[in-house]
Amino acid sequence: MKSLISCLALAVFAFGSAVSGQVIRIGVVGPMTFIQGKHHWQGATLAAEEINAAGGVTVGGRTYTIELVRVDSNEMQPGPDAVSAVERAITASKVDFLVGGFRTEAMLAMTEVACDYKKIFLIAGAADNKLLQGRVDKNYNRYKYLFRVTPARSTYLAQAAFIQLREVMDLFRHELGIAEPKIAILAEQAEWATPIVTFLSLQINAPLAVGGLGGRLVGTWRPSALATSLTAELTAIERAGAQIVFTVFSGPVGVVFGRDWGRLQIPVAAVGINVEAQAQGWLDATGGFGAYAATVGIYASGVEVTPTTVPFIEQFTSRFGELPLFTAGTYDALYILMDAILRADSLQTDAVIKALEATDYVSTIGRIVFDELHDLMWGPDYVTGIGVQWQDGTPVAFWPREWRPDPQKLPDLVISAPGTVPYVIPPWVRDHWKGK
Repeated sequence: MKSLISCLALAVFAFGSAVSGQVIRIGVVGPMTFIQGKHHWQGATLAAEEINAAGGVTVGGRTYTIELVRVDSNEMQPGPDAVSAVERAITASKVDFLVGGFRTEAMLAMTEVACDYKKIFLIAGAADNKLLQGRVDKNYNRYKYLFRVTPARSTYLAQAAFIQLREVMDLFRHELGIAEPKIAILAEQAEWATPIVTFLSLQINAPLAVGGLGGRLVGTWRPSALATSLTAELTAIERAGAQIVFTVFSGPVGVVFGRDWGRLQIPVAAVGINVEAQAQGWLDATGGFGAYAATVGIYASGVEVTPTTVPFIEQFTSRFGELPLFTAGTYDALYILMDAILRADSLQTDAVIKALEATDYVSTIGRIVFDELHDLMWGPDYVTGIGVQWQDGTPVAFWPREWRPDPQKLPDLVISAPGTVPYVIPPWVRDHWKGK
């Protein structure tokens, strides 16, 4: 098992001086005018600079430097831009590998182009199961070029969100005396969100005795990912009597939610997935109204998932002035790719694929091992993500904290990430429901 630190140490020992003109070109794909794409580029930039500063990458006795190619997919908007951008990167810019990607609808098409040209594409931003499931397993020779580095696939995101929602519901039971918390689901209209909505819809009403959440689902709302107001949806959620709203947002509508939820003082606790709430500028973006929002996340201030997490966060924050989003996982993607190239001692595509399939790498988000779908292994020994809440103007982690992943089989296994703190019910929500 290699870590980022040991990989970099290996680079310093083995690489020597780079030879001018010998480069590995990596296309960094993302919606570059949005924060998600900017962090794609910034994460990859840090990794490339570190690798090059250490001497480059030696393959078959020849030393290469990393050259990044910015690929603006414009994938927040429907249309052909994403496919055209990737094809240009391959045919005109002559990229050797691709990393990044964000919106599933665009990624399905962009990865088809990558496979047409037999280019390895390390996904670092799109969660939908079907990017790999039903492709790599059903037509390996066609789709063997695809791997996912971040985030965990939708079903695993749903599982992490399920655990975090259960913890918030338990607080409502124990602190507010609400035995059967009422839950609303508010999810953007996007393919990746649908399996999460389906999973949670089944689990919310299921009894605690059979492993469900023991709550009551009062409704599901699916606004556009580019909606500019959620006043109508939030007002309807309040009228439905919800005490908790489960959010599923990856795009700019997440900011709209935080602004309208806090401004209107809707008496529901917000937990789930909200990518925008992972960003350093969340409170400013929401006009200060996004306090106490909670989301499944990857990074939070001072939380050490692995020994490389905090140094990466500090470096990214110092350089770019904000916490990294999960799309900055292009940083890990480059190191994983370079690790595979080193082990293969080859740039030949099939050799690199075989090396990637044997990856066992301690990244900034956990231990990365790929399964038979080329997807992340998820669980206590691998990658889980964290639960993040905005408290006192800072994004802090509230999960995993005293998490018992398998209390029946492993009652003594308790997991807490260093730096986690208890979840806090928003004060106006607590005041509204206390004693009712």
